[in-house]
Amino acid sequence: MPSNKSARLAALTVAAVCSAASTVALTAPAHADSVRIHDIQGSTRISPYAGKQVTDVAGIVTGVRTYGSSKGFWIQDAQADDDPATSDGVFVFTSSAPKVAVGDSVLVSGTVAEYVPGGASSGNQSLTEITKPTITVVSSGNAVPAAKAIDAKSVPAAYSPQGDSSAGGSVNGLTLEPAKYALDYYESLEGENVQVADTRVVGATDPYTELWVTVKPWEHRNRRGGTVYGSYDSQNTGRIQIQSLGKTADFPVANVGDVLQGATAGPLDYNQFGGYTLIANQIGTLKSAGLERETTRKQSRGELAVATYNVENLDPSDATFAQHASAIVNNLQSPDIVSLEEIQDNNGAKNDGTVAADQTMQKLIDAIVAAGGPTYDWRSIDPVDKADGGEPGGNIRQVFLFNPERVSFTDRAGGDATTAAGVTKVRGKAALTVSPGRIDPANAAFTNSRKPLAGEFVFRGKTVFVIANHLNSKGGDQGLTSQYQPPARSSEVQRHAQVTALHAFVKEILDTQKNADVIALGDINDFEFSDTVKILEGDGVLWSAIKSLPKSERYSYVYQGNAQTLDQILVSPSIRRDCDFEYDSVHINAEFNDQISDHDPQVLRFRP
Repeated sequence: MPSNKSARLAALTVAAVCSAASTVALTAPAHADSVRIHDIQGSTRISPYAGKQVTDVAGIVTGVRTYGSSKGFWIQDAQADDDPATSDGVFVFTSSAPKVAVGDSVLVSGTVAEYVPGGASSGNQSLTEITKPTITVVSSGNAVPAAKAIDAKSVPAAYSPQGDSSAGGSVNGLTLEPAKYALDYYESLEGENVQVADTRVVGATDPYTELWVTVKPWEHRNRRGGTVYGSYDSQNTGRIQIQSLGKTADFPVANVGDVLQGATAGPLDYNQFGGYTLIANQIGTLKSAGLERETTRKQSRGELAVATYNVENLDPSDATFAQHASAIVNNLQSPDIVSLEEIQDNNGAKNDGTVAADQTMQKLIDAIVAAGGPTYDWRSIDPVDKADGGEPGGNIRQVFLFNPERVSFTDRAGGDATTAAGVTKVRGKAALTVSPGRIDPANAAFTNSRKPLAGEFVFRGKTVFVIANHLNSKGGDQGLTSQYQPPARSSEVQRHAQVTALHAFVKEILDTQKNADVIALGDINDFEFSDTVKILEGDGVLWSAIKSLPKSERYSYVYQGNAQTLDQILVSPSIRRDCDFEYDSVHINAEFNDQISDHDPQVLRFRP
């Protein structure tokens, strides 16, 4: 999955350029009606007035947004109707800073539109708006309609209706059932003044001044306060995003497990970065839970410790080397082998043909020594320029970092960016033809994506095959709040092809030596319950060792308030069968607002 930062920056650029073109095209004849807000919202996701002119729509201003590319304000009918499926609030898009204030009673005339955040190709639901408005302020200082409470009792347990097969799986045309489905419930409140109270943070404050809370305290809760995403049928309906209409400096800086005490209230919006979002003009008081970063135990003399750690586009210009070094030395207890993902070339995102990463690695190794750790050695293969995806110019790759005082690397020359590693037999045991080597780099499955890096290690006389991976990201998948239910996961196609090649390679090792110790690890970019992992595990060739943990502990990443597994260490039968291993997902990043990476590292300890 792309980092939260890179995905957001790209999306903001798209939103700014395409906002005018991302409304639903409708051909209904234009005419003027005097209607109320609930008439405009209607009982489905698409307004019955979309594309039509409306006049003198009455409402009280409940919130004003003067920043960003979606300037405007929300109005709500002071006299709610008795239909729970029809919202009594709506957003008025002004494009420039609006000249109204909260509490103004206004009459709005304009065109009703359905705006799709992120554009129609995103698959997102649309937001009903009044555009090109003419605004009359009737009076000021009026009481704002009381905020409706969103809580554990009001949000249904079922997430979404099944999309209409005759409409490509879209839920847009379905009549809302807010008492039955969570997405319908939130849609029925679109644009209204709502509030949550005493809610626990399940997604830390990010650089874009937003966080996630849950209104269902016990919904798949883990011991650190997060909400675990454990299956495609378990969408954690209590999650909701919080943004603010106030000053950025006043927004709470929260970690997972913290609580927003008291009421957090404001209009309910919908955006491309998580769907339904409470845009707060009142925010509760932050109570810290005192969450601390975890530390794994030190491996014993006879245990081999193997880790995976996505360091999020690390290049020599970054200021995080000392922190990453401290994490490796102190929190991970200096593993014997570390698969590093997202190591960038020597000048990072500068797109000038540079592909070597020796300066990046030396700076990290020096920082580890300064932190009191061992003098690590490393192996990797420079990619072909711009061939492996990631940040343009960065040339991210996987790198083996290893402690030569504890483990040795078996070098076999010939591996480069385009040469495929093979499997051969040497004195009755499996061996790689090149080490380090890339697995099937010419396979179309790895186009614009990272190629698996294979290497042979020896620990206390025993050979261990390690394969470092950074599979195709989830970019392009439809969001959980998509209009298409269930949402399409288009990125799986390439990822499934990648793991098919990886599975075949591991099987070749095991066919050559049945009891070979093989570890495939890294940023798998998919869940432990996914078909991607099932393909990798096929015929018992590998097994995702994070499944040795309780379900509530299986996570390495927090996305939109869901604690989920993307980083994994998979092991061959010889390692699993002995049951002499220990797995630890070391939570040092994903739950914290001051994270140095958006991924938590994983550690496996076993006796080869």
